[in-house]
Amino acid sequence: MFRLTGKRRFARRARAVSRARDFVTGLLAPGVAAEVSDDIRVCVSELATNAVRYGPRDRDFLVRVATRDGVVRIEVHDAGDAAPRVCAPAHDDDHGRGLLVVAALADDWGVCGRTGPGKAVWVQFNVRERSPGVADEELT
Repeated sequence: MFRLTGKRRFARRARAVSRARDFVTGLLAPGVAAEVSDDIRVCVSELATNAVRYGPRDRDFLVRVATRDGVVRIEVHDAGDAAPRVCAPAHDDDHGRGLLVVAALADDWGVCGRTGPGKAVWVQFNVRERSPGVADEELT
C-alpha cells in the first residue's frame, strides 16, 4: 500500500506545469538521487502538460505523490474523458512524444479511473533512499 506524501490542485494554466514539477521535486528532495529526480521532473512536466492541454476548461488538475518501499508513485488527475495514448509521431511533428518520453524514463506508468469524472495518469520510479548529508559516491 502506498503512503500519501502530498497532493495539490493546480489551475489549468500553462504556468501550472512548472509549479507541479516544483511541488513534486520539493516533496522528494533530498531523498532521491539526482538522475532519478531529473527523470521525475520530466515525467511530471509531460503529464501536467497533457492535463492542461487536454483537460476540460475551468477544471483544475490534481497531482498526488505517494511512496512505498523505495518506490515513488506520482499521479496526475484530470476530469477529461479522453484516454491518453502513445503516439507514433513523424520525425517532423512538433507534438505527440510526451507519453513516449514517459514510457522511456519511468519504471512503470499507466492510466486508472478515479472518483468522479476523468482519469489519473500515473508514473512509478524505483528510487534509492539516501541518508541526509551522504554523497552519492559514498553509497556505492
